[in-house]
Amino acid sequence: MLKKPLNFSAWLLDPLQETKSTLEEEYSEVDFPTLTNDHHLPVPVPDVPSSPCTEFPVDWSIKTRILFTSSQPFTWAEHLKAQEEAQGFAQHCRATEVNLPQSIQEPKLSTELRCAFQQSLIYWLHPSLPWLQLFPRIGADRKIAGKANPWSHDEELQQVLMSEWSVSFTSLYNLLKAKLCPYFYVCTYQFTVLFRAAGLAGSDGITAVISPTTRGLREAMRNEEETRNRKQRSSETNLEAEVAKNSEVGKHTEDEEEQGVSDDEESFSWLEEMGVQDKIKKPAAISIKLCKEKHEVQMDHKPESLALVRGINAFTLLNFLINCKSLVASAGPQAGLPPTLLSPVAFRGATMQTLKARSINVKTQVHSSYKDIFSLEIMGPVMPHSLHSLTMLLTSAQKGAFSAVLYTHEPTAVFNTSLDMERILHKETLCTDLTRCGLHPKTLDQLAGISALGKSSIRFLEMKDYAYTWKS
Repeated sequence: MLKKPLNFSAWLLDPLQETKSTLEEEYSEVDFPTLTNDHHLPVPVPDVPSSPCTEFPVDWSIKTRILFTSSQPFTWAEHLKAQEEAQGFAQHCRATEVNLPQSIQEPKLSTELRCAFQQSLIYWLHPSLPWLQLFPRIGADRKIAGKANPWSHDEELQQVLMSEWSVSFTSLYNLLKAKLCPYFYVCTYQFTVLFRAAGLAGSDGITAVISPTTRGLREAMRNEEETRNRKQRSSETNLEAEVAKNSEVGKHTEDEEEQGVSDDEESFSWLEEMGVQDKIKKPAAISIKLCKEKHEVQMDHKPESLALVRGINAFTLLNFLINCKSLVASAGPQAGLPPTLLSPVAFRGATMQTLKARSINVKTQVHSSYKDIFSLEIMGPVMPHSLHSLTMLLTSAQKGAFSAVLYTHEPTAVFNTSLDMERILHKETLCTDLTRCGLHPKTLDQLAGISALGKSSIRFLEMKDYAYTWKS
């Protein structure tokens, strides 16, 4: 059951604070099921589907695999000619808008369809290391183990990789701010960050969602905010600022006294680890501190640790991530390997990649006879825009009748959570500004809406007579 959202002005999810600010980060605490050990297996879907609609809700999770099935063959997606492949690349780079008819009589002979299919499979990645699988990163140690990683024990090489990564990350953020990139993902070995441009997901400003988080990460984010606030105070030079500075002296003294108490509280945290916290008499404040610490630790690595950053603080998050030492693993198969950047558009230092696609034909028994079932399998990091683009193509090619089983990268399913965003003002203007971001207008319109999936993601999608139903 969904808990009442709580708003916080600090970087972290602190259940004991309830301050609000329109310019500070806000977080919501919600109940979610515990993740399975395998982050890529779909969970059982409910038996009750949605009502038929002309559009399915936006799903901000990343899919690792999609299996489309239809009574119509997928031969149009096989063996693209060199010219069709090249045209698909060109259409993507030029952000060409392709509008297909509702139904294509001979899909295999439609060059426009085949070029658009190639166009829909393209995404951009950094870093590019062909011998390593760079998505997913959470739980990927076994797949990366044993592969060549010359940077793991070479600090100079690690610095070069991180320097290039920082340039690419900054380039992506600048594109996002200019509304030339709709969204992008930062995939680390511990957590994933989704940055979204103003006008998407029901927000009139840039947003970033982080999941899962840990107590250490949340404390580091809090310290970053405190450092920023101190720098702002020290930059004040006018008379009013000087008066305010003098008033801060007394406050600082109080803070030091409180910090002394906090230091004393920290010295008692080892009692709980030894299991003797109930046998030692300690001040009530210490008990409160221990309860708070226990609650924070229990949230670690779970979906309820989801954090939201928006507005001007998104840039602060950018700087925090660039300078965060724990962003990169210090040991293990992923040691020294920068996070993976995934984007629907090109950015500095990015490499063009394509999702893997293959068609499969099988026979299934229906009563006493066999029926041909045609399948199209899409593998790779399928981002929200790719899912929508593919479904638009299949609507025309499969004559409005197909189904799909979607395999979600589970740590990203929580990105569909509604976090009480402010209502969009001048939505039409915002969407108009985003028309330069390279997405089809229909796809952009879908991404601009607020997700109706709650804490889940789409697991099964079906179209009949040009109307969608889905299960989450």
